[in-house]
Amino acid sequence: MTIRIVSFGYGHAAPPAAEATYDLRTLFRNPFHDPELKNLTGLDAAVYDHVLATRGADSLAQVVSFLAVGLHDTARGADITIAYGCVGGRHRSVGLARRTQELIQLTGRQTAIEHRDVDKPLLPSSAH
Repeated sequence: MTIRIVSFGYGHAAPPAAEATYDLRTLFRNPFHDPELKNLTGLDAAVYDHVLATRGADSLAQVVSFLAVGLHDTARGADITIAYGCVGGRHRSVGLARRTQELIQLTGRQTAIEHRDVDKPLLPSSAH
């Protein structure tokens, strides 16, 4: 059994099927609005650090990791999917997905991560 973590952008397509989905569109500072971070992604250290330095971000990742491990341990042979969505799926959702995977891996559970929209073009400013 695997705990899958998916990051995505609501502005690109419908959310993926998941046991738990977290909408980050109104939570946390959006790196899109920082000219130095706008064209980077949560795979880049500068954006990842920016996301995790935002008050409450790491706490959310910890709670979600705890939930994912609990669901994993009670599931009957099925994978568990946790999804994080932000506007474009390039910044906040990617950073939180990465941190969640890191925390879950500390427990020895098998994980897989997918950044569905990280390579898609930036959405217009009006979407943010």
